[in-house]
Amino acid sequence: MTAYRRTGLTGPPSAPTVSVKPVVLPAPQRGADLHVRVSAPVTGTHLPIVLFAHGFGSHLDGYAPLVDHWASHGFAVIQTTHLDSRRFGITADDPRRPHLWHRRVQDMKQILDELDRLEASVPGLAGRVDRTRVVAAGHSFGGQTAGILVGLRVMDPTTGSAQDLSDPRVMASIQLATAGKGGDHLTPFALQNAPWLRHQDFSHITAPGLVVAGDKDELPLSTRGASWTTDPYTLARGDKSLLTVYGGQHSLGGISGYEAAETTDENPTRVALVQQVTLAYLRHVTGIDHTDWEAAQAVLAGGSHPLGRLESK
Repeated sequence: MTAYRRTGLTGPPSAPTVSVKPVVLPAPQRGADLHVRVSAPVTGTHLPIVLFAHGFGSHLDGYAPLVDHWASHGFAVIQTTHLDSRRFGITADDPRRPHLWHRRVQDMKQILDELDRLEASVPGLAGRVDRTRVVAAGHSFGGQTAGILVGLRVMDPTTGSAQDLSDPRVMASIQLATAGKGGDHLTPFALQNAPWLRHQDFSHITAPGLVVAGDKDELPLSTRGASWTTDPYTLARGDKSLLTVYGGQHSLGGISGYEAAETTDENPTRVALVQQVTLAYLRHVTGIDHTDWEAAQAVLAGGSHPLGRLESK
């Protein structure tokens, strides 16, 4: 609780949650069934959905600091393990590898197609989920996945074309420490290992969105430094907000998991800031309550807060 108090932000009380995994969705065309985790509060109705996409190499058991926080405050959070996870160990010569970015989007659409089965898998959840309020969220590679669901155009490196893969069932997005535009600023490492970043077009994104970026997030994918991860905010249109986390590296203080090995900037207060601002945004964008979001905008405006800055356009 000390970390939460240090942020100076407000938030609703938490509630007990239930989590069920794995719920297995057959996916023969994928080469491996879809394993899904569903987390939700044990009480409440009309629960909005957060469709969460993990970062490259992670899995459905990750991101407890965010998933547990959102679920305990009134959201049904759905995760899966994408094919790029270390659990699958897909090799460089696997024919699925160039399509990993696209397969992720298909995973998410299959989840939305099979919400009946997912709801029924969690005791007491059936009939309590509001399917008209779905927010796509993701970290790193998962941020691109969330962006595509609301209109980000990615040029397929195998065909040279870019399609609209957005889904009208998704009303908004949260993109955490995710990739910016391609072009001349990509490194040779990015061109070789993530060719789906070469041409990203953010101009078609009009849905509301929150972008979270660490000002010390120096990725080996771009020569622009940390500013690269703010492109999903600066280059997209419409109602967008940007939370800049001071001192935040790629894990933003540790959102990928408690004591996770990949966290290089472990900081509970930094994680608390991301938890509280993202929750306030989720409650705001889904119409539950605007008070905490308005308070966060006031407290974090102007850049004088020691933890971060929140701006909107």
